Amino acid sequence: MAAKIKKGDTVVVLTGRDAGRSGEVIQVLPKEDKAFVRGINLVKKHQRQTQNQEGGIISKEAAIHLSNIAVADANGKPTRVGFRILDDGRKVRFAKTTGDQIDG
Repeated sequence: MAAKIKKGDTVVVLTGRDAGRSGEVIQVLPKEDKAFVRGINLVKKHQRQTQNQEGGIISKEAAIHLSNIAVADANGKPTRVGFRILDDGRKVRFAKTTGDQIDG
């Protein structure tokens, strides 16, 4: 199945602690149906000091389920994603609310 959410997309969080906030997708895990969003779902991690890295408590993004995020349209509102086949044969994503093309 084609990916409705891809790396680099701006998404809006629909549910949970960060509901209503938006950010950029930095990684997608399609097999687990999860994504990492910059600045969203931050957790504290106790990091041991290594030769290359400083120790202490660091904040990092945790994975969030794809059902809890939606692609943001041109107005910044959450929208569902559809697919269209263009005249030249390319398959592109579009926002269902505005009809605008998302990529391509």
